[in-house]
Amino acid sequence: MEATLCPKPHFVVIPWPATSHMIPIVDIGCLLAAHGAAVTIITTPSSSQLVQSRVDRAGQGSAGVTVTAIPFPGAEAGLPDGCERTDHIPSPDLVPNFFVATARFGEAVARHCRRLPTATAAHPRPSCVVAGMCHTWAHGVARELGAPCFIFHGFCAFALLCCEYLNTHRPHEAVGSPDELFDLPALPPFEFRFARRQLPIHFQPSSSIPEDRHRELREFELAVDGIVVNSFDELEHGSVSRLAAATGKAVLSVGPVSLCGAAAPPSLLDSRANSDDARLCMAWLDAKRADSVLYVSFGSAGRMPPAQLIQLGLALVSCPWPVLWVIKGADTLPDDVNEWLQRNTDGSGLPESQCLALRGWAPQVAILEHPAVGGFLTHCGWGSTLESVAAGVPMATWPFSAEQFLNEKLIVHVLGIGLSVGVTKPTESVLTGAKDGGGKADADVGMEQVKQALDMLMDGGADGEARKTKAKELKAKSKTALEHGGSSYMNLEKLIQFGA
Repeated sequence: MEATLCPKPHFVVIPWPATSHMIPIVDIGCLLAAHGAAVTIITTPSSSQLVQSRVDRAGQGSAGVTVTAIPFPGAEAGLPDGCERTDHIPSPDLVPNFFVATARFGEAVARHCRRLPTATAAHPRPSCVVAGMCHTWAHGVARELGAPCFIFHGFCAFALLCCEYLNTHRPHEAVGSPDELFDLPALPPFEFRFARRQLPIHFQPSSSIPEDRHRELREFELAVDGIVVNSFDELEHGSVSRLAAATGKAVLSVGPVSLCGAAAPPSLLDSRANSDDARLCMAWLDAKRADSVLYVSFGSAGRMPPAQLIQLGLALVSCPWPVLWVIKGADTLPDDVNEWLQRNTDGSGLPESQCLALRGWAPQVAILEHPAVGGFLTHCGWGSTLESVAAGVPMATWPFSAEQFLNEKLIVHVLGIGLSVGVTKPTESVLTGAKDGGGKADADVGMEQVKQALDMLMDGGADGEARKTKAKELKAKSKTALEHGGSSYMNLEKLIQFGA
């Protein structure tokens, strides 16, 4: 009787359909379940396997999670079959169609939520909604349910604080060109300067995302009850409290969420982690000395123009240390580039090889936590950045797009756990409007520039040792944050109370 009167909170979690956004928000759902909440994760059919595998990875803590797949109306919006994530959009011309489809998907989600049963102990009525950043219709669904609504951007608190400053003061609109630098004093006493082209896409003068969608996002940000961040309070030098003050909203750091599956038995990990490629990769690392390997990966959507990839490759194959290089989109590379890769890198995992190239997916968390890995060349996506922090691995930064140039400033200048390769221009993509996905662009960063940065990362003398020390200190703090009584643990409890 008591359980019926006071059912446990029920969170509806709705990931934005982009791989880099889906993984951390699903982890957040699993953490909420581990804290005693019922959790329904609503996704699309083509993403349900990815979501379910991530839930399974969390082990016993995910027992309260239900994954629900709702048909995605892509064909109705003029999208090709199976185009249910931003990673799948083949052309900038179809980006507006994708947003039309996600709005119609929201209507289907609302109908599903209306059919959910009234509160019982076994099937409590939804009491809180956590939605990905561009699901702007989620606030209406939450209000219809009489529930609070939280937004999850996938950004860190520092990047969100910068975005809030840009929305409020708009310094980027006063510059005369995309390359002119301006001050962005979001986190005193640190000083930051950016070019407009380095800002997230919603601050660019044009993109393939319709302007009305940007306005809807801002209205959504202003309407929600709070912000959930994959971070921990001790990491970002007061950015969380400053963001809460600037927005007037609850800001809850609940990460690093990638640690939610750290204690799961191997049988429950993502099935890909037990694949032949994953075993090959880990066996290759096992044959290397501690802190000797450079890991190179640019995220789930990071694809370099062929000319730039060759310059990077020339630097990597001439490194004096072993390199583990993950290459996304290898099947779309020109024949001459693929031939160069076959001649100069190893794809079979020979223990004595110096440059192992993996095409496609790699077990990144396991790679970063392997004792052989001593440095990470990263695109500065926040998920990858925080995984590196949690593993205590210093970084060399090569931002591509989105908020990654903002993250670079945090990594290099605030935290002191990385150094910049020196990239100044974003890599073009479907979302920025590049017709060929940026594939015909010239190389902006030459081989020697890359080698110089990597030399400093892997053998940087006193500065390099300082970066390693700071990285190890943050690793320890990241683990403590999610332990009982830690800052992220307590913030998860606060989030549970919003749904109570």
